[in-house]
Amino acid sequence: MLKVGLISLGCARNLVDSEIILGSLKAEGFSVGGSVLFSDICIINTCAFIGPAREESVDTILRAVCLKKEGRIKKLVVCGCLPQAYPETLPEGLKEVDLFVGTSDFPKIGALIKKISGTRTISAVSKKLDYLYDENSPRFRLSPKHYAFVKISEGCSNFCSYCVISRLRGALRSRSIASVAREIEDISASGKLKEINLIGQDTTVFGKDRYGKAALDRLLLKITGLDNSVEWIRILYTHPAHYTDSLIDVIAGEGKICKYLDVPIQHISDSVLKRMNRRVSEKDIRSLIDKLKNRITGLALRTSVIVGFPGETEKDFKKLFNFVKEAKFNRLGAFVYSKEDGTPSSRMKNDIPEKLKEERFGLIMELAKSISLEANRRLVGRRLRVLIDDKDKDLRGVFTGRTESDAPDTDGTVYVSGKSLAIGKFYDVLITGALEYDLEGKAG
Repeated sequence: MLKVGLISLGCARNLVDSEIILGSLKAEGFSVGGSVLFSDICIINTCAFIGPAREESVDTILRAVCLKKEGRIKKLVVCGCLPQAYPETLPEGLKEVDLFVGTSDFPKIGALIKKISGTRTISAVSKKLDYLYDENSPRFRLSPKHYAFVKISEGCSNFCSYCVISRLRGALRSRSIASVAREIEDISASGKLKEINLIGQDTTVFGKDRYGKAALDRLLLKITGLDNSVEWIRILYTHPAHYTDSLIDVIAGEGKICKYLDVPIQHISDSVLKRMNRRVSEKDIRSLIDKLKNRITGLALRTSVIVGFPGETEKDFKKLFNFVKEAKFNRLGAFVYSKEDGTPSSRMKNDIPEKLKEERFGLIMELAKSISLEANRRLVGRRLRVLIDDKDKDLRGVFTGRTESDAPDTDGTVYVSGKSLAIGKFYDVLITGALEYDLEGKAG
């Protein structure tokens, strides 16, 4: 039995793909889930969203090539976004790789691996991007048993001017409400699942292609009504242009839905937003944030911004900086603009010097850090409900967990001291200390 080890790079959407890849291989008789160092076949599921992600993917591939040359692995498979982005040049530059698999070719990976001969590189990168997994797709879970990511759609039809997703993943393809509900029922059958994280390139537009209009509100009502062990339903990757009053009402009114929203604004300057093709204005963003805060009690807002977009003036950046300072987002991530070949923004003039981009990035992140620390200090002395994720690897008697305001692998951690705490259980935690992004607390 051939042993397969997999390295999953990038976001949670890629993680779900990796679980589908391993699930299909296990169903075909492969041994999966072990360390790459003890595997016959090394699979790298790559990310190519921005320059740093591509660099990480290439570096990981090159390290695996070294392992292959040393005889520590026999076959090397590269999957996902990087082969999809460079279907012709990648095989030419990385001849040591045995198989390249595109983003719509995951279902046939087992058959392709069996065809590896060792004498030539196989490239299976379809131009037609139409793959969409469902509840019947075999899946080998890589996340802990108490939380899972469920991808409700694939691809994107927003066409932001800086983004390569439509080229790597195709147009929006939504699963059916019934399919998502059945998958959640299957995952939660063990009774250990406590948290569902709904993901997609843009979850707020879920169902528009299938039902004629966005149906995230309908999906949420369906899955909140399921009889299972899930207590948190979290919505990630939303777009500010696609919120509806009905969706906001459902989020506000359903107890299982986390009062946490990930709303990437990317910028606040109208001129920059227009060049980004974000389809929202400063007025729209301000109105939405006010509406969300007013209608959803206890809301925690996460956002992301891009600095150094072509033509971003000092005035544009100051407007963004001041808005972040004013809005006081609970969580914020910033990205330095990365020019992506083939995107409309890559042809725009007035590039921002790299040094200036990094300066602006540093200013935004320092501001976000101070806002987060201030907010965390206000929590000291309060009791919060915390879901325990793991034991701390360095501190004896300390566990790591999250509040409702923290998404897994993205936001802050609560370091909880306590005896005999169980992973995957909720605890009432007294917050005793505040760090820049994390909290300290005591259970009981």
